[in-house]
Amino acid sequence: MRRTGTTRRGALLAAGATAGGLLTACSGGDDDGADDPGSAAAVRAEKALRVRSTRTSRELLRQYDAVLELHPDQATRLTPLRHSVALHVTALSPPPPEKDGSGKPKPSPSESASASASPDGAPVGDVGGAGPTPFVPADPGKAVRELAAAERRSADAHAEALVHAPPELARLLASLAAAGAAHAYLLTKGSSS
Repeated sequence: MRRTGTTRRGALLAAGATAGGLLTACSGGDDDGADDPGSAAAVRAEKALRVRSTRTSRELLRQYDAVLELHPDQATRLTPLRHSVALHVTALSPPPPEKDGSGKPKPSPSESASASASPDGAPVGDVGGAGPTPFVPADPGKAVRELAAAERRSADAHAEALVHAPPELARLLASLAAAGAAHAYLLTKGSSS
């Protein structure tokens, strides 16, 4: 008898196809100079995109931590996924500034005398910080379902961001979007305990 509904393989194939389609969509370019990877505008845009994407993944990581703190009995199931999200934060974080011969940070061509800021007004270097602790339901099942919803939101945000990203960052965001979709699947259907 054939199973109906979503299977793990079907979910992963759909996530991969979506990411591949989005990568194809972002391969076209404009001639406004922002597509030139070395231009100051392109460097600033990539840096701001990395900051926003890092913030998205960091918020998801905080959600995992909050669920694990309230429901330590879910650690076996959630710790590997939380570790993966922590690696996403590391991969997305803007690279440290290059240093000159004296060991001091070398200003990039895109930096001005004033502090750089992302479109939402936060300094570009400020990608973290503690915000309010995410709400976690007392019921472990509901907490995990809400975590799965947070994974889906994060995956959607990464998929939306990759359309505006340069190729290397777009590939990373596509991978993170696919991983988020897989995590959401595993949290809801893939590993029912």
